[in-house]
Amino acid sequence: MSSILGVPVDAAYHLVFGFTTFLTPVLGGVAAVAAIVLFTAAARLILMPLSLRGLRGQATQARLAPQLQDLRKRYAKQPERLQREMTALYKRERTSMFAGLTPLLLQWPLLSVMYLLFRSTRIGGKPNTLLTRDLFGVPLGSHWLAGAGVVSMHGLVFLGVFALLAGLCWLSARLGRLMTAQPAGADAPGGALIRVLPYLTVVIAAFVPLAAGIYLLTSTGWALAERSFFWRTGRISGAVPTRPKPAVAARN
Repeated sequence: MSSILGVPVDAAYHLVFGFTTFLTPVLGGVAAVAAIVLFTAAARLILMPLSLRGLRGQATQARLAPQLQDLRKRYAKQPERLQREMTALYKRERTSMFAGLTPLLLQWPLLSVMYLLFRSTRIGGKPNTLLTRDLFGVPLGSHWLAGAGVVSMHGLVFLGVFALLAGLCWLSARLGRLMTAQPAGADAPGGALIRVLPYLTVVIAAFVPLAAGIYLLTSTGWALAERSFFWRTGRISGAVPTRPKPAVAARN
């Protein structure tokens, strides 16, 4: 484990372990799973202001995309002029090309700590006892490919996590199309890749311990609920272009 993240991972471990100890008398064997979910939700709650800024930046980028594409076509052979025009456009809109990226990057240190916590077998030089807990008899430190097979309880628990993750990824992609008013069949350059990328979370879950899969499931679900809430309450301006009102038929 990186020495830079070693201290925060150790601190996070003690917090989750404390949650687990507190919840065990009430929840028994699933206390560690509940602690992972609660800790992940609490961390995502702390990061909500950054998430909102990032989503607003992405909405602005989507709104400006047609104008940027037009500038790239118009000044394809004049790179310096293209740069000036793009800079002027961003200045008029009071934004930048990094508006949607920077807030998301600032979240990575905390998210990295959480991910390392739920996939590391040792924390602070000692065994990660969280991974010895189980879900339906499947240890949180176990891996999908190291189980007794797909038809075993081990395999079914992991397949359940994969199925839920895939469903959340599909809902996230659908919400993204609604937010940008993009038809399901529409494809911008690289659109196929953009649709596939969210499902990499499922691939990652197939190669990490069950505890990390539960973290990914909780974090993905929170991100989806967060985007939906911000969009439906109007906190992400410009996400959906204004639709023209239907023409009223003239009366005879």
